[in-house]
Amino acid sequence: MNYETLLVEKKEGLGKITLNRPKVLNAINTKMLKELNQVLTDLDHDDDVSAIIITGTGKAFSAGLDLKDIANAFQGAEGNVYSTMEQVTKPVIAAVNGYCYTGALELVLCFDLIVASEQAVFADTHARYGLLHGGGGTQRLPLAIGARKAKELMLTCEPITAAEAERIGLVNKVVPADKLAEETEALAKKIVGNSQHSVRTIKYLIDQGIKHGLAAGLELETHEFTKYVEKGTPEEVRKRIESFTKRDC
Repeated sequence: MNYETLLVEKKEGLGKITLNRPKVLNAINTKMLKELNQVLTDLDHDDDVSAIIITGTGKAFSAGLDLKDIANAFQGAEGNVYSTMEQVTKPVIAAVNGYCYTGALELVLCFDLIVASEQAVFADTHARYGLLHGGGGTQRLPLAIGARKAKELMLTCEPITAAEAERIGLVNKVVPADKLAEETEALAKKIVGNSQHSVRTIKYLIDQGIKHGLAAGLELETHEFTKYVEKGTPEEVRKRIESFTKRDC
């Protein structure tokens, strides 16, 4: 399908989504939210896709929510894209190529992994413009970097560099700008090369443990492990494990 605000492609088990409103630094409007919802759902159900990468066109990942459209941004089903992110069963990786501000920061907080260009800059400027969060930022940022650091970023509205974002645990790794696509795809392909059942179950268990707490997470992990073992005889389970341990690492 052709999209008004996105570029979408598939190759070698990867689905790639590019935010594509470069004239406004890929600002997120209602149309983009609606299209993101649709694309993520489609790629999640596509058997040819095992991981998803999201990046931006030009010098920005995204400058945040389009202020001209902010009144409509979280009205209707399209506004649920932030929750949809966490319901995608496949790993979602952000390749942050430049500015990642406010509503865009809320968006990447929903991703599983974040790779940042050395030129990337992160900020949460809701308070500067008298806005409140609608995409879960006040809850997800403290989980990612701790409450005190999250308060500092949100209350001062000061931007931080990619290097600082890596230091505080906001991003997984920082790479040269001209290597961003290559490095992100390499990371994604390492995931694609593993058991997709295991990858998706581990992602699910981690997310559920964060959401519901340690006790519930441990109970769910035991449940999933029991289901795995009961799928075959001990010999079948052994062969299943050996099929992966014999691969080149």
